Amino acid sequence: MTPQPVVLVVEDEPSFVEALTIGLTREGFRVVAVTDGFEAVQRFDEVQPDIVLLDVMLPRLSGIDVCRQLRKRSHVPIIMVTAKGAEIDTVVGLEVGADDYITKPYRMREVVARMRAVLRRSPADSAAASELSPGSLAVGDVVLDPDEHRVTIDGAEVSLPLKEFELLHLLLANAGRVLPRETLIDRVWGSDYVGDTKTLDVHIKRLRAKVEPDPTSPTRIITYRGLGYKFDRSKDA
Repeated sequence: MTPQPVVLVVEDEPSFVEALTIGLTREGFRVVAVTDGFEAVQRFDEVQPDIVLLDVMLPRLSGIDVCRQLRKRSHVPIIMVTAKGAEIDTVVGLEVGADDYITKPYRMREVVARMRAVLRRSPADSAAASELSPGSLAVGDVVLDPDEHRVTIDGAEVSLPLKEFELLHLLLANAGRVLPRETLIDRVWGSDYVGDTKTLDVHIKRLRAKVEPDPTSPTRIITYRGLGYKFDRSKDA
């Protein structure tokens, strides 16, 4: 029997907590709910969730700060919940390590679809990393080991959250080829991803900040406007 995935719901509005608990339980999740950011950080290791549904506006510790702290110790999938139209919260949430976001008010069907899509890309529930390319990949001085979830650049280790790691893996496995935006989204977020393409753009920006000598003038991850992105292998010895 497949174990129930555990979702840590971090939400301070009782009506949302009740609706999520009922709806997600019906969909086969085991729900643990906390009502403020500080409690979420404190109980994270105890709960050991498979996924975190994290509201941005929280008492004591904001969702942005919670996401930042969780990313320092775990690659668990995190979906941020933001107020409608709060674009700044969305962008900041993605920049500190969230895997996806959803805006209030939301439909339960959309929440479940986003959660399942993210979970399918997590190491525990899929062979996503190994599907892209078996064994280590090396392009120039960038080396990626999918089995150890390890990236080094010129011998120095670089820490990447799951989605950035998967993006880099896919780009390296296809170095020299332009990968369409739709392909990147489909392979990394899943074919049923229902968000917009801003998520991909923010993750590429974060990835460049870690792998490019000068992120403002990228020479490794190249943008082809209207098409997609390519990992340039012209410097590959």
